[in-house]
Amino acid sequence: MVQRIVFEIGNKVEFKGNHAVIIKIADIDKVSIQMLETNIVHTVKTSEIRYVEKSRQIKYRPFDALTDKEWHIANKRYKIIKPILEEKASLDKIKQIAIENHVHYTTLYRWIKAYRKEGLISALASQKRSGGKNKSRLSILVDTIIDETIVNVYLTPSKKSISKVIRTIIMECKDQDINPPHPNTIRNRIKNLSEEEVLKSRYGKKISRDKFEPIKSHFPGANYPLSVVQIDHTCVDIILVDELYRKPFMRPYITAAIDVYSRMVVGLHLSFDPPGAMGTGMCLANAILGKEMTLERHNIKGEWPCWGTMATIHVDNAKEFRGHMLKRACMEYGINIEHRPVATPHWGGHIERVLGTFTKEIHNLPGSTFSNVKDRKNYNSQVKAALTISEFEKWLLTYIINVYHKKIHSSIGVTPLEKFKQGILGENGTGLPSKIFDERRVRLDFMPFFERTIQEYGVVIDHVYYYDDVLRKYIHSREKSTKYSPKKKFVFKRDPRDISQIYFYDPELNDYFDIPYRDTSKPPISIWEFNEVVTKLQKENESINEDMIFEAYRDMEKIELKAIRETRRLKRFSRLSDKRNENIHDELNRQEEINQDNKANNIPNILPFDDIDDEAFTS
Repeated sequence: MVQRIVFEIGNKVEFKGNHAVIIKIADIDKVSIQMLETNIVHTVKTSEIRYVEKSRQIKYRPFDALTDKEWHIANKRYKIIKPILEEKASLDKIKQIAIENHVHYTTLYRWIKAYRKEGLISALASQKRSGGKNKSRLSILVDTIIDETIVNVYLTPSKKSISKVIRTIIMECKDQDINPPHPNTIRNRIKNLSEEEVLKSRYGKKISRDKFEPIKSHFPGANYPLSVVQIDHTCVDIILVDELYRKPFMRPYITAAIDVYSRMVVGLHLSFDPPGAMGTGMCLANAILGKEMTLERHNIKGEWPCWGTMATIHVDNAKEFRGHMLKRACMEYGINIEHRPVATPHWGGHIERVLGTFTKEIHNLPGSTFSNVKDRKNYNSQVKAALTISEFEKWLLTYIINVYHKKIHSSIGVTPLEKFKQGILGENGTGLPSKIFDERRVRLDFMPFFERTIQEYGVVIDHVYYYDDVLRKYIHSREKSTKYSPKKKFVFKRDPRDISQIYFYDPELNDYFDIPYRDTSKPPISIWEFNEVVTKLQKENESINEDMIFEAYRDMEKIELKAIRETRRLKRFSRLSDKRNENIHDELNRQEEINQDNKANNIPNILPFDDIDDEAFTS
């Protein structure tokens, strides 16, 4: 199950290992909680509280591990309840939808509860049978009595108590000479009701509308924070150096996601890979997750209170936005994908304006390539390159968090941060979005996946072998037990920043496991370094295998090291060095004058270390 905290008053959470309850939303990233044991009240950051584990939870199965039949069932159920989720349907409308789809309306409530609890379409998939454990054993007649009593007694403006509902159901069952259900069964049924429907039936439409309807804005569709998020890529106008040798490498690509309502940057991903499904998925995962770990990793001080699942992502028609992985992952998290109509570039104006703002600031950095040749003139971008991709990411995040988010935006009249806070905590605000704490799970969900059979040597992805003992029981597995059945394929995922391990989904244990290189002596490398080596070998018309790839990688490292040593040696004695080497220039000039004097007086020139006997260092 996904670990998702819903920040609503009355919800239970965990703080420093002890249970507490939320009593107040204090700020955009703070809540007041009351400890259940001591009744002490604390105001804490949202990142300091944790999801309360519940017993008897069904083990989560990733959406890409579901069979086609299970995925079809989940999507079919989601399509049935989607109008109820979106249109805030009345009970009569829900009953009508139930009749049209040949299910009981209480079943729709159960599906709604399952979806809202997880926020994932896969929660609607059929679960494996467990012999009736935790399943309802009530007869249809008892189920009907419970449901009708809840509607006629509990869901009314008279606001009858749960005890009254229980007594009414027990009396009705006795009148019909059938065994009444346990009171806890009735209480649980009431807990399964939609909170919105309860408020609407017991307190009126206004109370329900004030809590559940989003606030309005000027941009069509972007009526509240995270209602519409635009995503786009650009190749950044700067050459970066590699992390190890600080040698000029290449220009990075940035994938950014902004909240159209507030203009806040909610997600970011930097890579040397051209735009693709991986960059888009990583950017979306970064947008959904909290930003505390990112700020801590880069040691950045500032506010970035953006997290939660967006309602809609708005993208252009590039192929990376139409891939199977992105479509299925967004469906799993209930995210609608809208594609920009062809030949309407103004539809993406918000994200393009943000990327343009970043570009202007980036032109001030060393290694900038500028936007055109005229701006660059005689500026040598490669020579001036100085920032690694991690240093550039820290610079860019610092600019976004502490400059861009805090400058007044001309289109909205306030700063993006202030606008975002108004949409969350202001009058008719949406409230804090639910927060997912399982970072590994979200990132894996938005990674493209590979399907591979498992052999005695493990699994091969792009010429590279991986193995771990967890794969042993699946070696030569087949779809069916028959001899001629096709071999079974399993789900694997890979992080482009480090391909030294992949992630294997175990269908029996319902979990992912890390699978390292089969030959663990080989170095960890990124996918862009790997692709650079493969391209080099292909140009040399070499047959490609794992050993050749890593041997070529080591050769390239040696060449780079030698070039760096030679460059540093030449720079130390170059007469063309910059002002930082003026002391070296002066020393060389003095040496030249001494040489001239020695020549005039017939004194032989002795170069440094010429008088040292090399044999003194031989054994």
